[in-house]
Amino acid sequence: MIDELIRLAGNVAYTAPAAPAASVADAIVPGKANIMVVDDQPANLKLVEELLGREGYTVRSFPRGRLALAAVEQALPDLILLDINMPEMNGYEVCAQLKSDPRLAGIPVIFLSALDAVEDKVKGFHAGGVDYISKPFQFEEMQARVETHVKLRRAQQAEQELIEKTLGRAVGALWELIQLTSPVLAVRSRAIRDVVQRIAKYTGVADSWQCEMAATLCLLGCITLPEKVFENAWRGKPLALEEDRMFLAHPETGARLLAKIPRLEPVAELIRRQEKPATDLSLTESFRKSTRILSLAVELDRRIFRGVAPVAALADMRVSRRFETAMLDALEGYGSQDREFEVRKLRIRDLRAGLVLAKDVRAKNGELLVLKEGTVLTDTWIERLENFARVQHGQEMVEVRVPRGQ
Repeated sequence: MIDELIRLAGNVAYTAPAAPAASVADAIVPGKANIMVVDDQPANLKLVEELLGREGYTVRSFPRGRLALAAVEQALPDLILLDINMPEMNGYEVCAQLKSDPRLAGIPVIFLSALDAVEDKVKGFHAGGVDYISKPFQFEEMQARVETHVKLRRAQQAEQELIEKTLGRAVGALWELIQLTSPVLAVRSRAIRDVVQRIAKYTGVADSWQCEMAATLCLLGCITLPEKVFENAWRGKPLALEEDRMFLAHPETGARLLAKIPRLEPVAELIRRQEKPATDLSLTESFRKSTRILSLAVELDRRIFRGVAPVAALADMRVSRRFETAMLDALEGYGSQDREFEVRKLRIRDLRAGLVLAKDVRAKNGELLVLKEGTVLTDTWIERLENFARVQHGQEMVEVRVPRGQ
């Protein structure tokens, strides 16, 4: 059953992204792209701004690299035209700083410069530029290059969004499998994902969706374990030798299952390394950072599952010096805003997605288990309860945990 669902998820994930990038680009209307121009010569700024403005582009001009860097985060441009010879910071330095920030690294940079030696152009590409226009330039050439790179940028953004949405559905299907197999795994996976999302947002991570997917599915390999073995291991209780071996194998098992889905290979690798963050310098810093975030989130959840209060767990993790201060800072106040719940009996038709079952749902004879305690209800599970009650004469009232005040 597991392998079959993985195979189907892989098919779903593969169909949309398989379309050539050109077909995505052709469907994009250029519109009014946002262009940033950085040049210390006022005459150059005025000329480029007027020429591009006539073509319908929105243009923001800056005479210094530092001013541009301060403004770029306020409204991300689709493209940056960047002079090289400027006071305070030259164009190479500005570009390198942009590329060092995961949130800004994807913005294409075209260098504008009177320096037209081969070594100058090579240096520009090494700094992260995508193109190079020599001064004095022909406007037709600039217009063609700007239009090309804006179109490529939007094609990449559209394809990335399509991939994330498509793979997100596949991950959602796998998460429902985890929930059906073990509500305990589902709750722990969701808690780990919430921690990862919080750290990634605070610290800035390129391709954070990969890290978040890895967090959601980091316990996928545990569906092969007896539930009691997982609970004992997660609480740090002693395990028999064979039980310990099975538990330690779960990251590799989860990675192997997930690697069957095209384009989720990086996610699978993150899952494989959840217990041992990557240090190999041949890997990107973004990937190494993602492994450290996931490792921290897993460790924090294991401590909380053992009954340690979040504040105490985080304080102890600071003392251990195993985890980065900035990541721990991102979790300041984590757990202090947890909402209180109360148990209520509701009719199945009154259930809504997001509620958590407070008790097993069984057939009236008590023998057949329909859904387990701890299951987070989705539209699919609510439909399952409705169908079961209608066909098998199951219970019509179920106990759920509801946030107080609702």
